[in-house]
Amino acid sequence: MVARSFALRASITMKAVRRFQQNISGRVYHIEASMLGDDRWRAQLARLPGMPTAMMPFYGETADEAARQLFDWLARAHRAMSGTA
Repeated sequence: MVARSFALRASITMKAVRRFQQNISGRVYHIEASMLGDDRWRAQLARLPGMPTAMMPFYGETADEAARQLFDWLARAHRAMSGTA
């Protein structure tokens, strides 16, 4: 029997992530913006234990832009729910 040596190759990818926090209508939201490319960021609600994660992400050329779009959408949703839209 021939002994074979198998080397496991692990690929470690470092992903740039920026975190934001915003208070909207008395509720604190935690947002994570992840770099997808040179000019492409994706912002979504941070994945916290016990929190649902089924929300569409928002995209922008910078982390700030992507997060701002998500914050603005959350604020509009809160206004619509409270009848002040």
